[in-house]
Amino acid sequence: MPAPTDLRGRSLLAVFAHPDDESIACGGLLARCAHLGADVALLCMTRGEHGQGAGDLGRTRSRELEAAARALGIGAVTLLDHPDGMLPWVPADMIRSDVARAIRTRPPEVVVTFDADGLYWHPDHIAVHERTTAAIVALGDAAPALYYVTTPPGSMRAVADHAATASGVGEPPTSILGIGDPDAFGSEAPAPTLVVDAGDFATHKLAALACHASQFQGSALACVTERDAPRLLGVEHYRRAAAGAMRRTFLDDLGTRAEATERPHDAGRGDAAPAAGA
Repeated sequence: MPAPTDLRGRSLLAVFAHPDDESIACGGLLARCAHLGADVALLCMTRGEHGQGAGDLGRTRSRELEAAARALGIGAVTLLDHPDGMLPWVPADMIRSDVARAIRTRPPEVVVTFDADGLYWHPDHIAVHERTTAAIVALGDAAPALYYVTTPPGSMRAVADHAATASGVGEPPTSILGIGDPDAFGSEAPAPTLVVDAGDFATHKLAALACHASQFQGSALACVTERDAPRLLGVEHYRRAAAGAMRRTFLDDLGTRAEATERPHDAGRGDAAPAAGA
């Protein structure tokens, strides 16, 4: 089926933990959907106050998120004040309620959040994956479709390798938004069911990442140019969850189907609702 060229009347909600998660995980998809007319909204659980940088980092990163949202065409941003680094210990029903409230306020056709690996096994990311899945399960027949996003294995290593040849001075940067090991991204990630090539919208993704200047500057990503962006940042991996609506959505028409195969760590994790109190 040809990729859609008009998404007016369609809607997507992205649910993430920190400012910059939305850009590195699925910035290409968000920008493409917004460009085609979809209503794209973002729910971010924390202000990222424990990231890299000095001063009032929570305030700085809030402003950076606003700029990144404009670069991606996101129409509405809800930024919450849960403590950065502590989401696994925030009462689970509180985060589930946050997600359910966002869905009720601006009902989406599709929700996108982290997969079980949390991009690189970040505990906050994994907590958001679990709580978002539980919120979708609780909605029953009224739930939107749910997709999980992962980083293509090796993609951030390719960015770091590119930086090693492109930086031209001193020790090349290898970190990715403060994560020192680029190989952690996508390591043992669940296999995707949908591969999206963002194409020209990879440059929007790069622009959004650059808006997160406190985390972006000095990282390997800062060595990526607009010419490099489609090759290094253009491909994004998604997995359809067993929870939520099962009908075909516009996301299915924006990518190429990939057959997911279960990996050892998938069993009992990815799509199941978390146990009470998790």
